[in-house]
Amino acid sequence: MLYVDLFCTFFVIGLFGFGGGYGMLSLIQTKVVPVWMTTAQFTDIVAISQMTPGPIGINSATYCGYMACHNAGMGVAASVLGSVVATFALVLPSLVLMIVISRLFMKYMKTRTVTSIFTGLRPAVVGLLAAATLLLCNRENFSTPTENPWQFWISVFLFIATYIGTKVYKINPIKLILMSAIAGLVLLY
Repeated sequence: MLYVDLFCTFFVIGLFGFGGGYGMLSLIQTKVVPVWMTTAQFTDIVAISQMTPGPIGINSATYCGYMACHNAGMGVAASVLGSVVATFALVLPSLVLMIVISRLFMKYMKTRTVTSIFTGLRPAVVGLLAAATLLLCNRENFSTPTENPWQFWISVFLFIATYIGTKVYKINPIKLILMSAIAGLVLLY
């Protein structure tokens, strides 16, 4: 039954996850956090998904499928199967839609209807990315100024430094991830 739930959940996410992996994160979090894992586990999944090669949406689906089965008390083999099911379900709608749409898109891409659709989708994608960001700006990731001020301010500093490093200085995201991990190890251990 869990495999069917995983397949249905990630199929719907794959079907409506416009904007790529980052746009999917808020959808994934909304569907998996209250049901199969904690917010802290999901945050760890997002961090691991960013550090491993491949698209973040697919990596997140893979790890979420594994964690859902693992948290349900299943063994390693069953959890790996959960990863496969979630990943396949996430990719399947895109695969089918791309095969169908690619033929139609090449024929109709210059029409007013198609350009209007894509013009309408762009702000929605930005909204999904903003939602993913805001959903991850929570107590589990930043703590609070009253609960753990040191962790809160270090987390805020790393957030701002990473933003500036990406936006202003164009530092490679891999370097920023490694520097943030080292800073977390040194400052928060």
